[in-house]
This record gives sequence, C-alpha cells and structure tokens, in this order.
Amino acid sequence: MLRSVKAQDYMASKLVTFAPDKDLFRALMMLREYKLSAAPVVNEEGDLVGLLSEVDGLRAILSQTYHEEEMGSGGKVEDYMARKVDTVNHDADIIAVSKIFIDHGRRCLPVVKAGKLVGMISRADVLRAVEDFANDS
Repeated sequence: MLRSVKAQDYMASKLVTFAPDKDLFRALMMLREYKLSAAPVVNEEGDLVGLLSEVDGLRAILSQTYHEEEMGSGGKVEDYMARKVDTVNHDADIIAVSKIFIDHGRRCLPVVKAGKLVGMISRADVLRAVEDFANDS
C-alpha cells in the first residue's frame, strides 16, 4: 500500500543549498544550472531558514526594475527567499506528501528529520513512487 512508502524513500538527499548571504543572482544561476525550481536556504548550523524559488527570483527582478536598479546590482538570497516554508517529515507517507502538493501548489518540499533538513521531495518523486508501486503490483 502507498501509505507505507515514505518521503525518505524517494527524496533527493544530495542537495544544492544556499546560505542566506549568498549573492541572489549567483543563486538564481545555480537554480537554472541544476534545473531546480527551488532550493533550501540553511544557516551555518544547517537549520532550514528559508527557500529560494524561481518565483522569488522573478519577484527580485521586478523589484529591481521597478526601483530602476541595474539588473543584478545586488541583493542577497535572504532579501527575497520565502521564510515561511512548508516542510514534510522524513517518515511522512507519500499520500500525505501528495496532499500538501495539491493543497499548497508546491513543486517541491524540504524534508526534515528532528527539525534538520535531510532532503527535498518533488512532485516527480511522488509520481515515481506511484509508478514503482504500480510496477510491483
């Protein structure tokens, strides 16, 4: 049954992460380079403090354009990242993860264990779990 499939079974654990003080446009270039829609932002202790998404990048571009600043003239990840981040526990079942994706319109979610970031799970990861389950049945 799919409820026995856990987020930790399908999450990515080798992550691209950003420090809050990373240059925003370097971070956005990394999102493009690694074909990511978002990446977690962690502090020096490894605590999840935010999430930087493509939408956050668009917001930064619009803000700089509105204020007639030179594109890429500055800004840090912490200036534009989302600070309120939906997360899933490492042992959350795939059905619960799917519900969060549907209810909150997210593309990916940080996975935490005991409050620490341990991975990321995407909608594609959930679909892969369903495909694996269907092939095993």
